[in-house]
Amino acid sequence: MSIELVSLIVDDYDRAIRFFTRTLDFDLVEDSPATTTDGRPKRWVVVRPRTGGAGLVLARADGDEQTAIIGGQFGGRVGLFLRVVDFEGTLDRIRAAECQVVRGVREEPYGRVCVFRDPWGNLWDLLG
Repeated sequence: MSIELVSLIVDDYDRAIRFFTRTLDFDLVEDSPATTTDGRPKRWVVVRPRTGGAGLVLARADGDEQTAIIGGQFGGRVGLFLRVVDFEGTLDRIRAAECQVVRGVREEPYGRVCVFRDPWGNLWDLLG
């Protein structure tokens, strides 16, 4: 058993695709037309780290309730953990994308770590 996908609510598909593929170096696995349960058009967008693991469904907010939770899906806690081979290069791209580093780089028994806020407000641990 494994977790295949996790949904992340975003405000715009294309902006999210650019961030995940250019900044975090994810692969765009799928970007297909789809429909909501009531027949309105949407897209099925999946990104995944190049080295594998669970992917993210980039789900554009639909309605006020979903729009209100953009960036708050994890209740203000770090909710996503990304282990990378090139810690410095990834951190440079994160900073260039104007993401806020909310807790600076520190050394822990499990490696280097810092916390950053993505463009939607979600907190991530960057692990190297």
